[in-house]
Amino acid sequence: MNIGVPKETHPGEKRIPLIPPSVDRLVKKGAQITIENGLGTTIGISDEEYKKAGASVTSNRKTLLGAADLVLRLRKPPLEEISQLKSGSLHVSFLDPFNDRSLVEELAKKNISAVSMGMIPRSTRAQKMDALSSQANLAGYVAVILAAERLNKIFPMLTTPAGTIMPTRVFIIGAGVAGLQAIATAKRLGARVDVFDTRPVVKEQVQSLGARFVEIDLGETGQTKDGYAKALTPEQLEIQRRGMAKACSQSDVVITTAQLFGRKAPIILTKEMIAQMKHGSIVVDLAVESGGNVEGSRLNEEVDIKGVRIIGLGNLPGRVAAHASQMYSNNLCAFVEEFWDKEQKNFRLKLDDEIIKSTLVTHNGKVLIHTS
Repeated sequence: MNIGVPKETHPGEKRIPLIPPSVDRLVKKGAQITIENGLGTTIGISDEEYKKAGASVTSNRKTLLGAADLVLRLRKPPLEEISQLKSGSLHVSFLDPFNDRSLVEELAKKNISAVSMGMIPRSTRAQKMDALSSQANLAGYVAVILAAERLNKIFPMLTTPAGTIMPTRVFIIGAGVAGLQAIATAKRLGARVDVFDTRPVVKEQVQSLGARFVEIDLGETGQTKDGYAKALTPEQLEIQRRGMAKACSQSDVVITTAQLFGRKAPIILTKEMIAQMKHGSIVVDLAVESGGNVEGSRLNEEVDIKGVRIIGLGNLPGRVAAHASQMYSNNLCAFVEEFWDKEQKNFRLKLDDEIIKSTLVTHNGKVLIHTS
């Protein structure tokens, strides 16, 4: 089986889909891997390192895409490149199937079997392939580091001859993968951390990291079978905002992580709530790429709203691209290995497997999920 790995072309993207150790693992299983020259340049990996791992290197991107039985990517493919893919081939990357209907339909029209790495189920067996979680983990870390760098205070408590400095107060909204890493990072830096989540089930996890769980009675809430928070009603969102207003006003840093799978992120922080926050406070909106949790935040910008700095930078994992690439490459490699036929030395698309059923977006010329 010929596996093709093209360079990422999304503006500003430094992460890469496959690193040499993963190439080595797949080559030893019998895969033939061709990469586009310069694939690893953004994180300091040379073409020579890929060659040593057993990959072929080409400068002809169109030929690479047209010859590959399996294409491994990080970002979704550009619409104009789908026509260059081999009919009947398999394409694996992050996709946005619920919001990019034209791309999904084009993949189906070309008879491409497309797998979205963002739809890996949250099961024990699939944990090593869960790219959404691996990247969210890093986003939570980066969010805290950004806030610490921009805040005009230090995080830890200090008792010195010059007086006592009280710890920075950090309020984290959402205790999913990104939120939990943000908690751990803020605590390691010495902050006092408060956390709110609509799912009471995460309270114990929050407390185990040394943070205080803020309880707001929203009535019936919960999570999906995959562990994602369920959408709140407009009435519940308003109760949540009122309950969080006090915590926000007392905090130096607020980090929002609330996202809904396949849907626009809910507005959690309104301009009225921001107006009550301390001058010089920092807000990091981790959901800015899916619509944003913060009223007034802008994608890839930092804006000032009445003395509060709103950070809406996208692709936070890309700011630690070397480790983000390492983790995604391991996720991708684990996915391929899970369905690798040792005798035939190729990838077997097991349509009745729970992981394939969860991630397969197009197959045999058809769109397999409902898109909007």
